[in-house]
Amino acid sequence: MSVETFEITATSRSDAGKGASRRLRHQGQVPGIVYGGEQSPQSINLSNNEMVKHLAHEAFYSHVLELKVDGVAQSVILKALQRHVYRPGIILHVDFQRVVAGQALHVHVPLHFVGDERSPGAKRGGVISHLLNEVEVSCLPKDLPEFIEVDVSALDIGEGLHLSDLSLPAGVSLLALSHGESGDLGVVTVVPPKVEQTETPEAG
Repeated sequence: MSVETFEITATSRSDAGKGASRRLRHQGQVPGIVYGGEQSPQSINLSNNEMVKHLAHEAFYSHVLELKVDGVAQSVILKALQRHVYRPGIILHVDFQRVVAGQALHVHVPLHFVGDERSPGAKRGGVISHLLNEVEVSCLPKDLPEFIEVDVSALDIGEGLHLSDLSLPAGVSLLALSHGESGDLGVVTVVPPKVEQTETPEAG
């Protein structure tokens, strides 16, 4: 588990509605909300530039964050994010969920694929195809992994890995597998190399 920390500064807000949110964005601010735990949901606003810098780090999406609202710190995770359709540098809205010690979290965690260069299938010209880039896990805050490693070094052409094949950190489970076999999705597969067809000259 990573020791990296992220600190976010925000202020509480009482105004609501599309008009208020639009004014905030014109001022370089992002409207948001923090909810969960035993406290009531709280509307907040924070710096768009600060959020963009944090979002450049993959770990930000699957990490327990420190959110300071009016100077009061609380532990949260990023739960939802809405970006501008044509301008990804503009964040339209952000949701944070409070973290409660001893209470399980449901978080999307990225997959890191390793061993491509050692894969027998890749050595024979096969293409390693990633079917999933992230998975949703359930775990306590203290067990939240920054990412899950997927080793493809043993895969040959035509072989692959499913969710049930992943090696998970202690205390971490995959939510999809709670649906039984139907949730055991494919994660990665090695497909045969594409064969270029050459045109044969027609008989004169």
